[in-house]
Parts: sequence; C-alpha cells; structure tokens
Amino acid sequence: MTDTPLVSVVLPAHNEADLLEQSVAELVKGLSDRGEPFELIIVENGSSDTTAALARRLEADLCGVRALSLPVADYGRAVARGFEEAAAPAIVLFDVDYFDLGFLDEALRTLRDGTAGIVLASKRAPGADDRRPARRRLLTAGFTAAMRLLLGIPVSDAHGMKAISKEHCAPLVGRCSMGGSLFDVELVLRASRAGVPIIELPAQVSERRPPRTPLTRRSLESAVGLLKLRKLIRRELGTRSGRPSPG
Repeated sequence: MTDTPLVSVVLPAHNEADLLEQSVAELVKGLSDRGEPFELIIVENGSSDTTAALARRLEADLCGVRALSLPVADYGRAVARGFEEAAAPAIVLFDVDYFDLGFLDEALRTLRDGTAGIVLASKRAPGADDRRPARRRLLTAGFTAAMRLLLGIPVSDAHGMKAISKEHCAPLVGRCSMGGSLFDVELVLRASRAGVPIIELPAQVSERRPPRTPLTRRSLESAVGLLKLRKLIRRELGTRSGRPSPG
C-alpha cells in the first residue's frame, strides 16, 4: 500500500496451511472495508508444511499483505519480529484461528483516545463468551490464577488477541526474552510494571480446531514458564537494587 498504515495486524503462522488463506482473505476484506491504510504481516515460523510458500503467494496476490519467515518455530519470536517490522502506531495481534474485527474496532478506539497502551481481549472478563470445551476453559482459569499468584499481573487473561501502542510498548518488546506463549505474559507484565495503562475487553471465542498441543503438556510447560519468568523478573529487581534477589 502507498499510504503509511494506521494499523498493523501481526499474524504468527506455524503449520497453518489449512487455515491461513481463508483467515487472511477475511482479514484483508474486513480491513479494506474500514477504509484506512493497513498492513497485515504474516510471520511464518519454522513450518514443515506449505505455510511459507502460501504466505509468499498471499503477499504477491493481496494488497497490504507482507510475509516474513523465521527458521525456528517460536510464537514469541514471531510476535516480536512482527512488532519490530510494523510501521503503524497501533499494532494488533491476531492468531490464524482466533481473530475478531469487532475487537479490533473497539480496541483501536481505546488506544487512539489515550485510555490505554495495551488492550487485551479477555476470555474471563465480565461479558466474555467462551465457547471452548470445558477442559480448555479450566486450563485458562488455572493459568490466570497461577499468573496472578506468581507474578502479580492485574489482568484476567494475558494470552490471545491484543492491541498495542507502539509508542508505549516498543522499548518493552525489546526487553522480552521469553519464547513461546510466555512472550505475551512477559510483555503484559513488563507493561504493567512500567505503568502502561492496560484495559481488558470481553472476548468472544470458539474453537475452530482442536488444540495441537496436548493439554497436560501445555499445562506443564506453562507452569515451568511462569516460574522461569518470575525468577527472571526477581533477578532483574535484585540487580537494579544492588542486592541479590532470591530465586
């Protein structure tokens, strides 16, 4: 697009050949219908299927689409790379199987009126409509409880859709070191500690496909990741104060 984008949508994609084209087409149409300059950045990472080739074709065929590739599968690194490449002042993070243009509209209004530096789509906020299976809802509830207990983050859901002010959060993204889905948590934690205003909007979510990681494994990985992040932040606090911080 010739105009500088007002919104950059970042779309991490790992082995998404089945859903990518449909999702990108729907997003491009919706963004185009809104009548303001945009870019949609597909960040393919470590795919073993045809996702990388498909992303390049979509870049060639659709106005406003950019395609990047990373050699290793890592959601967090993909998000960070998309953020670094984004040209717009407002950056919206969607997943190939989880996006909502209604959330985008409301989140952008909230960013642009200065109310927030990050807008989260929460699956646990009042008014949310979470239609996923009970086991996944339970996992989200348990993760939120652990996140609040171990890290003191004052939000109900750090994962999933979010809109981010580049002005507020660019320095914080560069400091994030956690990979995978813990990148989201670290960014929200750092933003909260830096005084960036964070607002949660109720999310509407349904399962477009079964989870690709077994829930037991995901729970274990999440617990280990939260403990690592807690240790990292406490170490940083100890370094700044000049005192060793307990691990």
